[in-house]
Amino acid sequence: MLGSTLFCALAFNLTFFLQELFLVIPKALTPGVHATLFHNNHDWTGGGRIVELLQGTGAIADLVVGLVFSALLARAAQRSITARLFLFWMAFQGLYQFLSQMVIGTILPRNDVGRALAYLGFSSGMKWATGLLALAAMIAAGIWLMRKAIALIATAGETASAGARLGFILRTVTLPALLSVPVLIPFREPRNIVEVVLIPVIVTMCGVIWIQASAGFGPQSPQPARPAPSLAIPLAALLLVLAFFQLVLRPGVAFS
Repeated sequence: MLGSTLFCALAFNLTFFLQELFLVIPKALTPGVHATLFHNNHDWTGGGRIVELLQGTGAIADLVVGLVFSALLARAAQRSITARLFLFWMAFQGLYQFLSQMVIGTILPRNDVGRALAYLGFSSGMKWATGLLALAAMIAAGIWLMRKAIALIATAGETASAGARLGFILRTVTLPALLSVPVLIPFREPRNIVEVVLIPVIVTMCGVIWIQASAGFGPQSPQPARPAPSLAIPLAALLLVLAFFQLVLRPGVAFS
């Protein structure tokens, strides 16, 4: 549970950083736009209406992260348990940081994705269809991630019955994801406390609800035993990320 919590927090930070980075880079490459990257946000001046479209590039980066790490997770059977946990949580964060933005963007026009959809001229009906597709994708991704968690992380004894599978997912995915939210606070401060906490909570709930709900119908793991994952690797990585966020990114890094 502790290893999973640390990897979940690490994956959230890495994915969110890539999201903001790829919100900044396209703006920095746009003539007349001056963009700055922070540890929990980004800012810019100039650019006109094209910037509204560029607000969607962060979500695209999330999707790429989710798909790349999902592909790696699908082929992770020969990797260490530490690597499997890292790949699982990177896939989780990439997919659900993207999908949560898609759903919210169809409802809130000032959301990053909402601004890009408005630029593209999405009608109310098109937004509803997009939101429903994203919701369906959340469910499908949750079922797939549940099956991968059982196949790659669980043992046969932990998945011998529906109740055992529900308990395994609770200990390995759901509780660690919830416990990672307070761990993330130092990485996202200073900012409005609602924004500091609300974004991780939304991403977490969009994912774990489907993973947990489908666990009773999952397969049985073929693994008789599981070695303990490394705690030193995610802990050291988190400390490095925290130092980078607070010492380098917090003052702001100008890209143009």
